[in-house]
Amino acid sequence: MNPTSPAIVAQGAVQRLPRIALFLLCVAYVLPGLIGRGPWKSADISAFGYMAELARGGTAWLSPKLMGLSPEVDALLPYWLGAWAMQIAPAWITPDFAARIPFGLLLTLTLVATWYGTYYLARNPEAQPVAFAFGGEARPTDYARAMADGGLLAFIACLGLAQLSHETTPALAQLCFAALFLYALAALPYRTLTPAIAGAFGLAGLALSGAPSMAALLGGGGALIQLLDRSNEQVAARRTIIWAGAIAILTLLVALLAVWLDLWRWRIDLPQANWTTWRRLGRLLLWFTWPAWPLALWTLWRWRHQLVRATMPSRHLALPLWFSVVAIAATLTTRSGDRSLLLALPALAALAAFALPTLRRSVASLIDWFTLLFFSGCAVIVWVVWIALQTGVPSKPAANVARLVPGFEHSFSFLPFLIALCATFAWGWLVKWRVGRQRAAIWKSLVLPAGGAALCWLLLMTLWLPLLDYARSYAPLVRRTLIIFQHQPRCVEIYGLSRSQIAAFQFHGRLALRPTGSGSACSWLIVDKDAVATLSSDVDLTHWKLHSTMRHPPDKYEDVLIYRRTAEPGP
Repeated sequence: MNPTSPAIVAQGAVQRLPRIALFLLCVAYVLPGLIGRGPWKSADISAFGYMAELARGGTAWLSPKLMGLSPEVDALLPYWLGAWAMQIAPAWITPDFAARIPFGLLLTLTLVATWYGTYYLARNPEAQPVAFAFGGEARPTDYARAMADGGLLAFIACLGLAQLSHETTPALAQLCFAALFLYALAALPYRTLTPAIAGAFGLAGLALSGAPSMAALLGGGGALIQLLDRSNEQVAARRTIIWAGAIAILTLLVALLAVWLDLWRWRIDLPQANWTTWRRLGRLLLWFTWPAWPLALWTLWRWRHQLVRATMPSRHLALPLWFSVVAIAATLTTRSGDRSLLLALPALAALAAFALPTLRRSVASLIDWFTLLFFSGCAVIVWVVWIALQTGVPSKPAANVARLVPGFEHSFSFLPFLIALCATFAWGWLVKWRVGRQRAAIWKSLVLPAGGAALCWLLLMTLWLPLLDYARSYAPLVRRTLIIFQHQPRCVEIYGLSRSQIAAFQFHGRLALRPTGSGSACSWLIVDKDAVATLSSDVDLTHWKLHSTMRHPPDKYEDVLIYRRTAEPGP
């Protein structure tokens, strides 16, 4: 036991979170959003488009293209996974659902890696609680297990995790491999084979998922931390040096692999020095990582004597702190800040777990009451809007939905309603359990945040799924366009369409798209509204007549123009 530890934990406080409860919570979080919906715009459907092209053999595996366009994220492995899943899936499984299956497994693996990463960090001798004079302190293994439960709960509770972790994009793959590498570094003093495999897959997966620079930084920092770590006296110094060298060599090999596959891209975009930009970034950091970030800051404060010292900071603080700093730095210097910040969540959750044994009862109560009011209020809003859509009462929410999502027709589905009802009753039981005399468990303060986050996500993906699918899918726009065509055209020329729009017309409309100027002589031309200014300079409009303008019903800023050919192009 560590005499300088701020954690004072009795054996009774590390009672185990029931495995069935933890399993059901993870299932309730992973499955909604993977089942029953179509591809959403923009990153989700765009990534799916590249997977579909690979699956049908329309592009090279080492250089995927969609109508000649490279992906926005220079990744390979996420597109391969989706394409392989579509190729081996039976015919009765839709392609979009087949592509989501490996990503559901990646999210599950992320949860497992986060739990075990926090567990092995808590096994570190300097992370252990203070030894009592007459015994009775928490046993190391039980303490580490309770901290791992808390870390996983903190991870699930993060508000920014919900949507991005259920999309078929490289961001989810990067999240999984970052969590795997964190687990590998945390477990090295206690295991050899499994952490070595996880570390190799983690770094290589990061590079193949479009984040080779992140892999290099995390690998280099991890090697340095491993080299300087002297917190575990049971591990020989020579063995520590060997591990550090192995991590450095692995990092170098992964960097060379990224160079060989031409995956190395520097997309640094420094934030502008104005209040609007920094306020946006501040808001992103505040809500995206809530409630992990205040607990992580509390951990750094309470464990500061092990963090700021002449020798190397404690391993259980240095590793997750380095992962968090790298991800936050990427958030501040890239355009896709939210997807970069996603990689910080496993590390922030691990840091948040170490705040639990140092929280005062008043702070824990504040967390409970805030969580109870916030998530209960969100659940009430979801239910009220759903009831309004079904019955028209109250009238104002129904009118607001009709105004914001014109053309949407709601219908009743019994199974989603039953699932949502059971989840709501489970939330009520959880609140009753928490406000009772359950004060011993160290992870108790994160039960309501994790349960509330899972509840609201499940309600959205059951009661509101038809509404969200209509608003966030290109299917309504494609259906309206197909009505104009009247019959399936032989081919359709396109101009200025984005990657997501191209993928949507190919998937939802099953259209054979051709770029303008390809000599296909198609009867129809689809043009994005934002590309109209340059249309006349690239396309001979004497052969085309504007037929109509189609608008995505919920998005007044997304229009496409439909042209019909009036004459065959000249020789």
